[in-house]
Amino acid sequence: MHMIPGLTSIGIIKKKHPLMSNKALNQRLQQYAEERIAEFETIGEERKKHLHTVAKYVRARSSHEQKTKLVFICTHNSRRSHISQIWAQIAAHYFGAKGVETYSGGTEATAFHPNAVRALRETGMQIEKIAEGTNPVYHCYYSNDAPPVQAFSKVFDAPENPASGFAAIMTCTHADENCPFVPGAERRFLLSYDDPKDFDQTPGEERAYRERTRQIACEMLYLFSKI
Repeated sequence: MHMIPGLTSIGIIKKKHPLMSNKALNQRLQQYAEERIAEFETIGEERKKHLHTVAKYVRARSSHEQKTKLVFICTHNSRRSHISQIWAQIAAHYFGAKGVETYSGGTEATAFHPNAVRALRETGMQIEKIAEGTNPVYHCYYSNDAPPVQAFSKVFDAPENPASGFAAIMTCTHADENCPFVPGAERRFLLSYDDPKDFDQTPGEERAYRERTRQIACEMLYLFSKI
């Protein structure tokens, strides 16, 4: 088990988009986020309905000044769930959503995959490996005004994740189908993404990870723009 004391799991567009926030990100990441915000219209209407449902949950908790804990769950907690957790935390910060804490987990633990780490670094995120081993621990820095997201693979009910009062967001259909009950979750949502793993060790590998990261970043920013 990895536990780092004192830490929780918690930039060019010429014309400023009306939804752009004053919550600064690291320079290259700021530019990347603004480019994704400009792509909101590419999100399909059916997909937007799912994102609005999650946004409604976050708004409801915020209106009662309650913390919002989101646990992104996928089978191996190696790619999609990590990317979603990290971009949800970035989006919450960017749009000033208070009290949002994001986590991730799997039905089994493996490792935060190097291809996913590389794709996130390409967006401008500063990622530092702070512990080696078969399941390395990373700190993901996105703003000088916020602590890094601590990332490593774990099961969804690991001690580092909340035990109750959270929303489970299933990022793959396999985990959704094989984990019909998530103990402690007060709400459950399905936001599945195609697995870039399907392209590992193929000529399309880098493109697949880049596209999935782009999609998740765009959708998390859209979701939190509605809070």
